[in-house]
Amino acid sequence: MRPRLPARLVATGVGTIISVLFLYPYLWMLMSAFRSTAEILAAPLRPWPEHWSASAFRTIAEVGGVTFGRALANSLIITTASSLLAVLVSALGAYALIRRPRAPALRLLRGGFLLTMMYPNMLLVIPVYIVVYKLGLLGGYAGIVLFLALGPVQFFLFEQFFRALPPELIEAATVDGAGEAVILFRVVLPMARPVVATVAIITFLLNWAQWFPVMVISAGPDTYTLPVALLNMNGELGTDFQGIMALAVTITIPPVLLFLVARRRVMGGMIEGALKG
Repeated sequence: MRPRLPARLVATGVGTIISVLFLYPYLWMLMSAFRSTAEILAAPLRPWPEHWSASAFRTIAEVGGVTFGRALANSLIITTASSLLAVLVSALGAYALIRRPRAPALRLLRGGFLLTMMYPNMLLVIPVYIVVYKLGLLGGYAGIVLFLALGPVQFFLFEQFFRALPPELIEAATVDGAGEAVILFRVVLPMARPVVATVAIITFLLNWAQWFPVMVISAGPDTYTLPVALLNMNGELGTDFQGIMALAVTITIPPVLLFLVARRRVMGGMIEGALKG
């Protein structure tokens, strides 16, 4: 039975109010990018500029010793590379666990992934720095990409999907003489395209905003990303609130556009993984 019109109107009104409350901080950030720092401090809750000014978008051309173009390129390179690597590593790990569920090392690895979900990145600063230093990857793209490619959520999405596959499918491929690599890349992953797309999008959205691993592993501004540049907007001479808002708006544009385009895929993949789990 469809809900009556008054109930639908009330539900629509409540949903609209909640949406406005969630969108207001972003709208305030967007409007503050065109307000001077003095105006922001004088009336911080004012939702529109007294005098429109786009000067902040010129001041963010270089932040913290790195140009905006370089920081943008670093963000795109690091985020894209880590997302692709996360898809590959997560798929390989989840498939290995499904095929060898009793292997002690794989079960320990799964427990390690669960453990990492309980601790914030702040607690991993010393171990990460030591490991990256010992591997000789400190100060380069490789160390940052490798760290960001480790995703417990992505691993469990693949695992839940692989568990739902019919065992007869893999057994038939094994009888035909296919090896594990052939089964994974030619049989299993083509069927897991929705999960592959979901994992890639989720990883991109998560890693785009990462700043802590970049700060720890980088040896200089050459590998700084846009979130790190935003962090460096707080200087010894004070805080440029207008510049921070302008850079924050610029940083949020790519993930917002990506999420709007692929929101159904992201939500559908998360629900599918939860239901199959």
